Amino acid sequence: MPNSTSWDDFRLIKAIADSRSLVGAAESLGLNHSTLFRRLGTLEDQLETKLFERSRLGYTPTAAGEDMIALANRMDEEIREFERSIMDRDILPSGHVRITTNETFVALFLAPILKEFTQRYPDIHLDLILSNDQLNLSRRDADIAIRATREPPETLVGRRICVGEALTHLKAQRWLSQNVAISKIRHRVDSLAGLTHLIAAGLGQSILPCLIGDRSQGLIRKGDILPDFGDGIWLLTHPDLRNSARIRAFLDFAAPALKKALNQADHPANPAQRA
Repeated sequence: MPNSTSWDDFRLIKAIADSRSLVGAAESLGLNHSTLFRRLGTLEDQLETKLFERSRLGYTPTAAGEDMIALANRMDEEIREFERSIMDRDILPSGHVRITTNETFVALFLAPILKEFTQRYPDIHLDLILSNDQLNLSRRDADIAIRATREPPETLVGRRICVGEALTHLKAQRWLSQNVAISKIRHRVDSLAGLTHLIAAGLGQSILPCLIGDRSQGLIRKGDILPDFGDGIWLLTHPDLRNSARIRAFLDFAAPALKKALNQADHPANPAQRA
């Protein structure tokens, strides 16, 4: 019973059929003529049949040779198709990307960007974690964080989108605690969206980033002199993920889109600039 043939055997037969000669086949395969001649003889002995007839026109396949050549062509096409699918997979990455940011930022800026991103990368699924908590990217609580900070943690890498408006209340809260009597603080809320709605409902006044307050109907900017609470807005990820195709795709797409959206907001960084 003949031994099983290998892909190299099919490549050899295909090369001979394409070249119609051992010399041309040997050149295409990077072999010398004698090696190719010996391998063809070994294969024919193994299969117990002639694969080619030699004539003045060169090497002409027999019926068995034609069958093997047809199968070799199909195998070659399937291998090429597989290679193309792998290349397409690299071009269009897939998988899940977990993004943490806050609800206000999504509502004002991120939603249309995410829509366009998913249209361009349909195989990447986005999981949004809407929270003001500083999730730990080192523990992989999320893959990407959109944060307002002057100095991102040294354990993370990323891109600064802009400098100016703060999307967190950390500095504002410290200023309030130092300058406003606690007896005058009647309500507390842990999100900018909630704070904006409470102020609009007439429950009091507080500090909001201009890019949020100026877009909210019913709010009036006070003329009080306040310090600069501005931070840089960063897209951050863990160093181990920065070479991931899906993470890189999101960072490369979202960074310029967010920068453009924030620049178009065109609001001054300090509320004191408008009475």
